[in-house]
Amino acid sequence: MTLPPFQRLLDEHRTDVYRFLVAAVGRQAADDCFQETFLAALRAYPHLRDASNLRGWLFTIATRKTLDHWRGERRRPIPVERLPERAAPEPSNGDPELWSAVGTLPPMQRAAVIHRYVLDLSYAEIADALGISEEAARANAYEGRRKLRSMQEVNA
Repeated sequence: MTLPPFQRLLDEHRTDVYRFLVAAVGRQAADDCFQETFLAALRAYPHLRDASNLRGWLFTIATRKTLDHWRGERRRPIPVERLPERAAPEPSNGDPELWSAVGTLPPMQRAAVIHRYVLDLSYAEIADALGISEEAARANAYEGRRKLRSMQEVNA
């Protein structure tokens, strides 16, 4: 089995991986997660045994980096004395209430919803990325969507 050059793999998939990371962790954290994803991929690439689904392999790594980020958020300090000035207004994220609600979902549901509705991945691809069965991927996306609808109904 011969692997394509790593740079070609990066060039082919970086846009989709970055879009997923921005949707999952926000613009500021996406850069760090992106670097961590491709550094981990670069380290593992020479030892890769199966190159049949490199895109899925990259999304699996990216998903695990987002899960690490979400877990780490609880341990990060929050500045309370003074808030930093904003140099420029935050770019619009389309529907901030929706993204805020997505951010409250449990990690697996959040990841499944983002994979399904931002990246338009199939349930089989979501299952590969999350390391779960296709049925579990479908259930996580469904439960996440159901919770989002119930949050919308409460706020309406």
